[in-house]
Amino acid sequence: MKRILVTGGAGFIGSNFIQHCLTAHEDLEVINLDKLTYAGNLDNLKTVQSDPRYTFFHGDIGDRQLLMDLISRKPIDAIVNFAAETHVDRSISKPDDFLRTDVFGVFSLLEASRQFGVKKYVQISTDEVYGPALEGPMTETSPLNPSSPYSAGKGGGDLLCRAYYSTYKSPVVIVRMANNYGPYQHPEKLIPLCVTNALENEPLPIYGDGSQMREWLYVEDSCRAIDLVLSAGEPGEIYNIGGQGDMTNLMVVKKILECLKKPEDLIAFVDDRPGHDFRYALDDSKLRALGWKPEVDLDAGLVRTVNWYKKNKDWWKKLKEGDFQAYYKKQYGDRLAKAKKTA
Repeated sequence: MKRILVTGGAGFIGSNFIQHCLTAHEDLEVINLDKLTYAGNLDNLKTVQSDPRYTFFHGDIGDRQLLMDLISRKPIDAIVNFAAETHVDRSISKPDDFLRTDVFGVFSLLEASRQFGVKKYVQISTDEVYGPALEGPMTETSPLNPSSPYSAGKGGGDLLCRAYYSTYKSPVVIVRMANNYGPYQHPEKLIPLCVTNALENEPLPIYGDGSQMREWLYVEDSCRAIDLVLSAGEPGEIYNIGGQGDMTNLMVVKKILECLKKPEDLIAFVDDRPGHDFRYALDDSKLRALGWKPEVDLDAGLVRTVNWYKKNKDWWKKLKEGDFQAYYKKQYGDRLAKAKKTA
């Protein structure tokens, strides 16, 4: 039986990927290593927690001794690294956490995989490392031009992976994804924040005028793409995973309100964040040549997502208490007060 180590598997995309793998592959054992920060949630994995092919370990990818002990105890065929600090807003106020996990954590994983001869290492990255795509989509050879501590940290991890392939021939593959959305996404992110706020008839804070453009990728399509790269991706290569065409943030939020039959006057335009890239876009023809394409369009994906959050209020209400309340007040309190005054 093949055995893979999924790091950060209690997070949004990682937990969806674990569920996908255990459903799609009967001959696969999954070990999940997660630090369980605010964004890691074992409730995401209740559907697989009793599966004998699934094992959870609590730990930090920056702990090299833990990694060595774990991999030596159970030989690993492949590592898929989702573990990362990912929220741009948080990276602006506290960048050190991002560099620690997204750079030094990747270094620890690369060293462990090199020492124990792991056959493939898949680094999960982001379109944000390319910076703003002002003229057409970014290809895998586009230069890195990060605009935030988050994207700089992810870019640093990517460069380490490239260096380990060049220097040690480590079997590293990098995937860079468009904005993901879907079930189990933490409510600090745009789509679940707007869905859950709208369900509670609270303001939906939109940075600037909402004209920033993004591609959106339903998480199931991401999981299929990563699974394909894990089996067929060539070591040393980078694969972009694109989403559904250009769409402004405002257009997405209006679609959410339409799904929920909520009024547009819930939208509150707030002061923009520093270094906010206007547009991301990816050329994913290289991955499509392997046989992948997205199957869930944005309208259908938003309906699925909205319905999931409507049915799982207990899941997200717990996340919107405690630490989230302090974060939300700090991030949006003054901005929303200004928005109300100028509305």
